[in-house]
Amino acid sequence: MELRNVVIVDGARSAFSRGGRGKLVATRLDEAGATVLRALLARNPKIKASMIEDVGLGNVGGAPELAGIGAKTVAQLAGLPNEVSGYDANRQCGSSMETLHRIAQSIMVGASDCGVAIGIERMGRTMGGGGGAGRTTTRITEFNKRRLELTPEQRNMAADHFQTFSVPFQDQILDYSPVVSMVQTAQNVAEVYNLSREEMDEFAVNSHKKAVAAYAAGAYKAEIIPLEVEDPVFDQEGNWVEASKGKTIVFDRDESIRPGTNIETVSQLPPVKGIVSPTGTDLRITSANACPTNDGIAAAILMSEEMALRLGLEPLARIVGYGVAGVKPQVMGLGPIPSTKKALKMAGLTPDQIDRVEFNEAFAAQVIPSCKDLGIPLEKVNVNGGSIALGHPLGATGTRLVIAVAHELRRSNLRYGLGTQCIGAGMGITTIVERM
Repeated sequence: MELRNVVIVDGARSAFSRGGRGKLVATRLDEAGATVLRALLARNPKIKASMIEDVGLGNVGGAPELAGIGAKTVAQLAGLPNEVSGYDANRQCGSSMETLHRIAQSIMVGASDCGVAIGIERMGRTMGGGGGAGRTTTRITEFNKRRLELTPEQRNMAADHFQTFSVPFQDQILDYSPVVSMVQTAQNVAEVYNLSREEMDEFAVNSHKKAVAAYAAGAYKAEIIPLEVEDPVFDQEGNWVEASKGKTIVFDRDESIRPGTNIETVSQLPPVKGIVSPTGTDLRITSANACPTNDGIAAAILMSEEMALRLGLEPLARIVGYGVAGVKPQVMGLGPIPSTKKALKMAGLTPDQIDRVEFNEAFAAQVIPSCKDLGIPLEKVNVNGGSIALGHPLGATGTRLVIAVAHELRRSNLRYGLGTQCIGAGMGITTIVERM
């Protein structure tokens, strides 16, 4: 069977709000998702709602309004016909990139012609943030007791799994408890690659600076759909007062970007509470060099290239490669290394052919070494700022990365772009696109 080409006709997102204390706290996610989808269809009038066959929704934490099949709910609120099917997917941080892959695969094999990948997340009211860090020390003790029972053969088998990486894994981290917080995995990776607190903080500061410059240049104008939302009312402790109705406002700017962020300020922040050093070195992960928690929506319309040309459309990009791979949970941030190698192999490309990269900045600790291992210069990465500045609403980020790199390729008149992210529990996921 000859696979068909799949294109991203268009993609957009909401601005990302702060989780729990941001502008989307009082907004129903199903309605907001439907608004983004309707806006995409409105600016692509040649695509009729009846042409969409399937809607995939990526979501991690759940929300009452997304109960059941949230994708179907969003599709109906957006005015799509009853005949449109829907499904929900949870691959943690990679959830909406996973839905994009599934929609693309269906189109590639001829099972469908047009579909929508959408990601929606609320991290404030329905999720408790990173969680688990406070239990890390206990788990180290428990797991280290068990690891002493491993035979030399079992230890060697575990070590062989990491031949894809450029540096050896210290025994303390290789055998470290797999049940850890995401923040702890960042500390682990920082120790594996001997990353300094200073270089991670500098990376974080640059993320904010690039995002500020991108807004000033209008780089996000085509990417962000303005939403009319209720301005939430908060009490003195910062808690949302659900009973108090706020005025209607237009929300169109990412809330977590901090203009004026500088190395002097972030260097004074303490390490995140609860993390420990498996190798007995300094603690390096802070709220500054890690992404915030956020609420947001991102969506993309996918179609066979043949159908797009027949309709006279001008797609953003063609999907040429993708990959998903697993790594040891203790260093989950390195998941993009093997997943990107898979995607490059599928696309028939080498790292030096990639012009722009949208790398999810879950932590500076995982972006820096992953790019080094892959041979991708940081100058090509997140040129308009990354998740440390823009935010990381888990289920929405994957689609955001792909549409962001597609829009950036068009703006910069470059050819190949790559979106990738690490995934909780020890995975990575990657998509490669070509500008059309």
